[in-house]
Amino acid sequence: MKHPNRREFGLGLGAVAMAGASFYGAPAVAQARARVVIIGGGPGGATVANQLAQAGTNIEVTLIEVQPQYTTCFFSNLYLGGFRTFRSITHNYNGLKRRGVKVVTELATDVDTAKKTVRTRSGMHSYDRLVVSPGIDLKYDTIEGYSRQAAQIMPHAYQAGTQTTLLKSQLERMRDGGVVVMAAPNNPYRCPPGPYERACMIAHFLKTKKPKSKLVILDPKRSFSKQPVFMEAFEKYYKNNLELNLSTELDDFTVVKVDPKAMTVTTKGGKTVKADVANIIPNQRAGEIAHKAGLAEGDWCPINPENFSSRKVEGVYVLGDASIAAEMPKSAFSANSQAKVVAADILAELASKPRFPATFRNTCWSMVAPDDSVKVGANYAPKGGKLMPSGEFVSKPGEDAATHKANYQESLGWYAGIVTDIFATDAPAAGAKKKG
Repeated sequence: MKHPNRREFGLGLGAVAMAGASFYGAPAVAQARARVVIIGGGPGGATVANQLAQAGTNIEVTLIEVQPQYTTCFFSNLYLGGFRTFRSITHNYNGLKRRGVKVVTELATDVDTAKKTVRTRSGMHSYDRLVVSPGIDLKYDTIEGYSRQAAQIMPHAYQAGTQTTLLKSQLERMRDGGVVVMAAPNNPYRCPPGPYERACMIAHFLKTKKPKSKLVILDPKRSFSKQPVFMEAFEKYYKNNLELNLSTELDDFTVVKVDPKAMTVTTKGGKTVKADVANIIPNQRAGEIAHKAGLAEGDWCPINPENFSSRKVEGVYVLGDASIAAEMPKSAFSANSQAKVVAADILAELASKPRFPATFRNTCWSMVAPDDSVKVGANYAPKGGKLMPSGEFVSKPGEDAATHKANYQESLGWYAGIVTDIFATDAPAAGAKKKG
């Protein structure tokens, strides 16, 4: 299956939404501009803002995001491995502002879905349609001794930004011969292959910079995404620098306790590891604002797969990591794809036009070594209340170096394309570093 370069990505993923925008035209609300408020400025929320801003002047688009700049979790592992600069994975909202999006750099603290308002520190923001794409929150209390404060010593680095630079600086300062411990999360969580790409990038860093050191992975799961090709990479590149502990019927490697002072990590099965650097990735749930708005059932938010409207509250859409999009994984590609459908649905509703049938797509590339990436993906369509996959593909063990190099080049084109698509910038996503 052919995958897009940067230009093709921007054109291809935008096709449904832009076709919708062209067909629907500006919303039929000449008496007043339709107000769309979006909470969350990541791949889901910012993409919706960009699509709506391009579609019509009769929509007032407000994007509420607490961070003035957005550091992508996707490709942050490459920064840890030394293949990207931090600057290259950090983006601002100037492009969206130029397109007329009102960007409110504040925390959304409350939602009143009856009055259709969102509260921030500066006041109330009224909406006709609300899009909630808050990403994840971390369930610190599922691990004894872990907390927001403990994460300053044992970073999770699963919400990119200062946590990412903290983990990188700890790796750089660590003695040669030190032990890095990674606690993987249980399903479901953001980016299923993410911890294992990170394992490869950390192991690459250790192999090339601190060869006497070792990465120990403690995993509550018995299997994980793209496992055969990751296992092949672990053996081929990192067998002297990486130890994987997968749970079995006999031994449970779920991390249940950490001690930030002693720098120890303890599993449910009783294994305790002394760490020089500890990357603790706890279990996850939808961002807090989704719970405050009454959009969640348990940890995540149920949606109608045809358009990602909330099953709990009318007039609200929930997309990206916060949503229950089974069988579609939580990824940036998924969120961007979902955002196109949400934008088209809003345009159709405001213009009183028919909807296009929704189709979605996801691909996840994972870098395992220099010029070596593996991938997994599928198309998705609503069926029986779920998003069911078709056209599935996944890298296989034994593929040649040329195939893996082509995967890596695809991933670079995808990253450049998607950040342009999200943040409305024509600037290239520079910052790839020389092979380590």
